[in-house]
Amino acid sequence: MFHMRTTPARWPALLFLTLALAVLPACGTLQGAPGADPSEPQAERDAFTLDIQAEDDAIRDYLGRHLELQRFRQLPDLQAQELARLLQVADANARELLATLGYFSPEITLQLQDKPTPAKDEPAQTVRLAVQPGPRTQVESVDIAIAHADTPDLKRRQAQLQRNWGLPEGEPFTQQAWDEAKAQGLRSLQARRYPQARLAESRADIAADSAQARLSVQYDSGPAYRFGPLQIRGGERYDSVGLARVALLPTGQDYRESQLLDAQQRLAASGYYDAVFLTLDSDAGDPQAAPVIAQVRDAPLQKLVFGVGISTDSGPRLSMDHSHNRLPALSWRAVSKLALDNKRRLVASDWTALPSASGWRWFSGAQLQRESTGSFEVNSTRLRAGRTQNTDHIDRSYYLQHDTADSQGIGAPASSSAISANFGWTGRYFNNNNAPTRGWGLAGEIGLGSTLRPARDPFVRTQLRWQSFIDLGRVDLGNKVRRASRLSLRVEGGAVLARADADIPVTQLFLTGGDTTVRGYGYRSIGAGINNGQTYGGRYMTVASAEWQRPIVLRGNRTDFESAVFIDAGAVADKPGELSARVGLGAGLRWRSPVGPLQADLGYGLQSHELRLHLRLGYTF
Repeated sequence: MFHMRTTPARWPALLFLTLALAVLPACGTLQGAPGADPSEPQAERDAFTLDIQAEDDAIRDYLGRHLELQRFRQLPDLQAQELARLLQVADANARELLATLGYFSPEITLQLQDKPTPAKDEPAQTVRLAVQPGPRTQVESVDIAIAHADTPDLKRRQAQLQRNWGLPEGEPFTQQAWDEAKAQGLRSLQARRYPQARLAESRADIAADSAQARLSVQYDSGPAYRFGPLQIRGGERYDSVGLARVALLPTGQDYRESQLLDAQQRLAASGYYDAVFLTLDSDAGDPQAAPVIAQVRDAPLQKLVFGVGISTDSGPRLSMDHSHNRLPALSWRAVSKLALDNKRRLVASDWTALPSASGWRWFSGAQLQRESTGSFEVNSTRLRAGRTQNTDHIDRSYYLQHDTADSQGIGAPASSSAISANFGWTGRYFNNNNAPTRGWGLAGEIGLGSTLRPARDPFVRTQLRWQSFIDLGRVDLGNKVRRASRLSLRVEGGAVLARADADIPVTQLFLTGGDTTVRGYGYRSIGAGINNGQTYGGRYMTVASAEWQRPIVLRGNRTDFESAVFIDAGAVADKPGELSARVGLGAGLRWRSPVGPLQADLGYGLQSHELRLHLRLGYTF
């Protein structure tokens, strides 16, 4: 049984009121002055101020970012004994950081000073770190070796590593430069023939009294590798044998990382796969025939893509692309396109087979187009069928082509049609076909044909293109980064040889001007002229361009931008003696964007007296 004793209600109320009057003033004293807003957080002052004194701004900034002492500066409850312990280790920490910059004999002074009258929110103490870095260590000697370099190739590679070493004699020693130089040497070995190369040993002997560094590195190359067969895994819908030929992997040749990436890019661009990843199977057993594994994911059998774009040549653009990766009965790939812009309306379809064992493949195409050609609107058709072969550097093709052209407008050329047999050859010897900075390319086409209406007349059509990038020396961007400036030269010429009164389809004649030819002029605005000022396609064409490309430096740091100044010239006429050059001058900006090189140019036409902006994404030759 429980007993409960009751108390009159007035006594607990009196006791509660007495306690409240005693406690509330004390609470106000702890939280702040009477009348303070308790919702506002009270500012917490730092434990101390860190003052770094050094004549070199780079040293001062580097210590300010990485000194361990910085992590404890904003601890308001840091005790005096804990701060004293931190000051004891701060000296060693500063010396370690300076050593990474190449200063191994610095003079460091640490002082803890009380501020006589600190402001309300200001720390009461200052930690002053004074640094005299002393002489910076220079590289005295470099010894680069490859273990068991007993073959002519390894001896050449060892000499190449020594010659191209990223931290040569006489340069300041820093930990970052030392690490980057070792990694760069390893990458150069792994990129060609020796993908299993590793860093076996490295040593940096520092003589602090003389501020000299002796560097030695030894690499283990591992076995030399050659490409074996390409094995496609993960794909089920498409012919893996035919697509292995699309990759153009140089089976039997020495391993090169660049060729592996090129093969991967070709498979990815084929349209048959949504994802492609190539690896060298280094565990297969025989390094002289190491298989290459392509892990792929099939693309859909059909795909429809809608596009919206804009071009400085032809204005806004709408497009629709449909692809069918395996046509019934033929098993060819078909890509059909519908495009509309200010200059052109286009419907086209191109069909392509997979390569045979010889690398040749069949192709065919049909095109219906309405385009502004010079001063006239031209309705044209084109049918084409033939074979083509693509190798690592050279593309070849031969085909039959049928053209019709119906020009509209006052004084327009006569409507006509023609058939021709054509051969094309393109050689690309660039360091990078998508964004070249070195090398050259040459392309030529020749066609033998005959007009079909209004009369039959034989003709020969030929065209030649050449481009080269010439190294003009390297520009120092700071931080051991050097990039080449270059001169880009481009020449193009074409001719149609036929009787003077032969009615050649205007689609077989030449026009020039625009983003990729003569900047400062409108798209295909340079052509043969008529007395009334109208322009139409001519039988002869010449184009030349010179462009100086130079890397851009911002505050001594590397950038992905380049500047360019250029001069372009082009001429079109019906007779060689009537060729009169149209010249464009200007400057531009280049950006190595993630999706390809972006080119923006401002060109002025000396004859047109117009200033034009030209934009271009990507590079093709």
